[in-house]
Amino acid sequence: MKPQSDKIFANRVRWDLHENRLNRALIDGKAAGAPFIDLTPSNPTACEFTYDQDGIEAALAHPRISRYEPDPRGMSSARQAVSVYYREQEITLTADDLILTSGTSEAYSFLFRLLCNPGDEVLIPSPGYPLLEFLAELCDVKLIRYPLNYDHGWQINFPALSEAATERTRAVAVVHPNNPTGHYTARTDQRKLSRFCAERGIALIADEVFLDFSLAKTRETSFASADEAPTFTISGISKICGMPQMKLAWIAVSGPADQKKEALARLEIIADAYLSVGTPVQLAAPALLGMRLSFHRQVMQRLQTNLRELDAQLANQSARNRHSACNRLTCEGGWSVVLRVPALQSDEDLAISLLTKAGVYVHPGHFYDFSQPGYAVISLIVPENEFAEGIRRVLAYFG
Repeated sequence: MKPQSDKIFANRVRWDLHENRLNRALIDGKAAGAPFIDLTPSNPTACEFTYDQDGIEAALAHPRISRYEPDPRGMSSARQAVSVYYREQEITLTADDLILTSGTSEAYSFLFRLLCNPGDEVLIPSPGYPLLEFLAELCDVKLIRYPLNYDHGWQINFPALSEAATERTRAVAVVHPNNPTGHYTARTDQRKLSRFCAERGIALIADEVFLDFSLAKTRETSFASADEAPTFTISGISKICGMPQMKLAWIAVSGPADQKKEALARLEIIADAYLSVGTPVQLAAPALLGMRLSFHRQVMQRLQTNLRELDAQLANQSARNRHSACNRLTCEGGWSVVLRVPALQSDEDLAISLLTKAGVYVHPGHFYDFSQPGYAVISLIVPENEFAEGIRRVLAYFG
């Protein structure tokens, strides 16, 4: 007798495994050899940036690579290199304040395990990145969304945030800058979030993987210096250095001294159960982080060039046909921008139509929890010529 699947697999992995219609259209198009321009990539290694290949190979050829000397928090040399990264931002953070992980997804999982019992809740922003849903389910954590309001820029809806909190709330997560909206949490809102968490005895989780990619000339303020509530700041070299394949991230712990000390001790035990960060990348960390400025310059140039191109094409379309005009929402940093389009159909139907009729692939807004149709999310790290042609096709579709 064949076992029934619903008796074999845990409730936490009972996902709908059917392909969505957009993914099916994408697969069918590729199988048919239909050419299209992809305006969604987030993998920097596939976007024509230049890397110091010799330097990377030299960093990974460390003489101690054959020795295994596990440290649950991560090798001190790697943690020291991360602390230097923060010191350059004028943030006092020592190597002892850090826990290394194999990626930011693992960092989230460690924090969910640290802070939540099964069924406990974490408040997350909406719109936001969809991966958190899966990570939370795998840790038996319930995500509760708090809205971000848009009015000439994005703001946290604090009354709605307060209303969303319950006795089971264990943490508030903030993405700084948000993905995909590209807005930074203002300093006043950072302080309000810290106070909100401190008053309720809950933690603050700050995802800062895109922190360095601000379109303003001034550096944005990190949550890593927050001390009013237990604060866990997540980042890694996937975005900072454009090296997602290296799998090195970290949790920076700050907040009241006693709670900070206990959090680090408990995180060390969690990390010791996995010891997931490879020796080669830890030994290479100082050199890899030293390469980030070259990558950063290339990305910033790409972001600025593509935004100028987008704005120019939007202005041209608006001048020609106001009734079918698209526009973009304010973007302060990060690698994505939100395009507002005429809501003539659902976002998924629009994305399928753009793919099959215009030969351009965008992400529909509902992927990121936009509650209303009329939004598309596009990547700003697409090579310039492809980006320009892709935008031209999107706007021509509405023209």
